[in-house]
Amino acid sequence: MCGGKPIVAPYRLPALTETLEDCLNQLVEGFNHIKSQCEQPCAAISFAFPGPADYVHGVIGDLPNFKCFRGGVALGPFLEKQFGVPVFINNDGWLFAYGEAMAGALPTVNQWMEKHGNTIRYHNLIGITLGTGFGCGIVINETLLLGDNGQASNMWCFRNKKYTHWTAEESVSIRAVQRVYRELSNDDRPLSPKDIADIAHGIAEGDQISARRSFAELGEIAGDSIATACDLIDGIVVIGGGIAHSADLIFPSLVKEMNTQLKIHSNCLVNRLPSKAFNLEDENSRREFLREDLKTVQVEGTTLMVPYLQMGHIGIMRSCLAFLRPPVIC
Repeated sequence: MCGGKPIVAPYRLPALTETLEDCLNQLVEGFNHIKSQCEQPCAAISFAFPGPADYVHGVIGDLPNFKCFRGGVALGPFLEKQFGVPVFINNDGWLFAYGEAMAGALPTVNQWMEKHGNTIRYHNLIGITLGTGFGCGIVINETLLLGDNGQASNMWCFRNKKYTHWTAEESVSIRAVQRVYRELSNDDRPLSPKDIADIAHGIAEGDQISARRSFAELGEIAGDSIATACDLIDGIVVIGGGIAHSADLIFPSLVKEMNTQLKIHSNCLVNRLPSKAFNLEDENSRREFLREDLKTVQVEGTTLMVPYLQMGHIGIMRSCLAFLRPPVIC
């Protein structure tokens, strides 16, 4: 990247995870290939790597799916020695959120607000990645939330709404869509989420109702976790990852769950969120989101009028980085 834009062609290598030597050699080969394409000297290496990890010191912990990472591997310092430049490693969900806050969803939404004469501006963002897992990153006032122990934004291990002895990730992931569809349909074919989405859209053979329910359940469980996060971090929610391509199947139940009500001790109902969630992928919902919900109230004993925001708006949208999808014209 240079000036916020890609300047080299992507280069893919298979992950070698059986031995540490093979894994490190593969990384070195990959970064050497990228370096060879650069016309100017490289200033730094920055990349995403799975955790658990101490990202501040560049040390990767015991990875469940990387057998060679055990006891702490100083990956950052190793690469700094190899290439002679600073190395920054971070969690993919965190970097996704940071990118969307700097150059994606956050500036896009604020441009929409300005265009439609809405004076509200957003400064906080929750980034969600839906794929092999349930990733999350949080950006507050342009600052990525790392946590004092470098362990912030672990939404994947929230309690599962439906299966309370499970983590939320067991219902919000690729394997969840496959499991629920298989359970509902008794279809034992080795189907990918894309296959199940095609069944849900009626363009592939299978149980369409079960396919739709499998994505709706993911949306409901994800919405429950995201609502909890939004009660703490009031801002835009942007969703990426491979399963986000099926946003039309996920977002309705996700937003519906966020807008549900809960009971208090007196048996009265209260909104799950003090703000209302809107599906920004839907044109009508986006139009309502952009409408400013301000009224004026009079200061008692005076003629002074002050603005009053009656209800906040939380927008839920897919990733809108230009190189990932066409811009939404608003």
